[in-house]
Amino acid sequence: MRVVAVISPKGGVGKTTVTANLAVSLARLGANITVVDLDPQNALRLHFGMAHDNSIGIASDDLPNGQWGNALLESSYGVNFLPYGIVDEQQRDFFEHKIKSNPDWLLTNLNTLGLQDTDVVLIDTPPGPGIYLQQVLRIAHIGLVVLKPDAASYSTVPSIESLIQYYTKGRRDFLGHCFVLNQMDASKQLCRDVLGMLRSNLGARFVPSAIHRDEAVSEALACQTPVSYYAQYSSATQDVQYLTSWLQKNFGLVD
Repeated sequence: MRVVAVISPKGGVGKTTVTANLAVSLARLGANITVVDLDPQNALRLHFGMAHDNSIGIASDDLPNGQWGNALLESSYGVNFLPYGIVDEQQRDFFEHKIKSNPDWLLTNLNTLGLQDTDVVLIDTPPGPGIYLQQVLRIAHIGLVVLKPDAASYSTVPSIESLIQYYTKGRRDFLGHCFVLNQMDASKQLCRDVLGMLRSNLGARFVPSAIHRDEAVSEALACQTPVSYYAQYSSATQDVQYLTSWLQKNFGLVD
């Protein structure tokens, strides 16, 4: 399997939305896609039509036999997904303690799913550093960092790069990381300035075309539908397709 870690140095950048829509776009290339939600917000499932009150997930107490395969759900969009689950603070604390005590926790559980070498796994991580990101970066083959076109996101680039390098150092199977700008508003000077600085400073690590701010994205989420199914010709759909093609060209995700 090929593992893509979807990362954000701060919250509110649309990381989960990018993860869900990228997964659907990759699936349309013929890839077998599995998405794992490691963010306690448990929001990824809402992009794939899962009921709000369904508590099942990898962190939930009602996961049968604790096996991830029992929480793996098939969406209507060619993507299988594992929700985090609805948990209270006591359950989350117990779950995270289990992760801390086992550095191979993520890989061990992924290996129980019977995925093939050519299957692609996208993992949605919580913003910033933490135990979930540590687990993901130890096994990821590609890191995709999602930023917003603002000063706060721009200032976090050195720290997130340092974090990626620390956990992937010496791993020959790590192909590299890249940055994509989300919620781009070309009518605002600050957004254009941040885009220009990122292009200049990151070079080949920067996806040249941003994902633009598009009302179709929030409307699609309200309908619990990927944006490419909700608005096929929207700018966001075209932008995600470009991101998919760029990742395919630079990392060869899909055979």
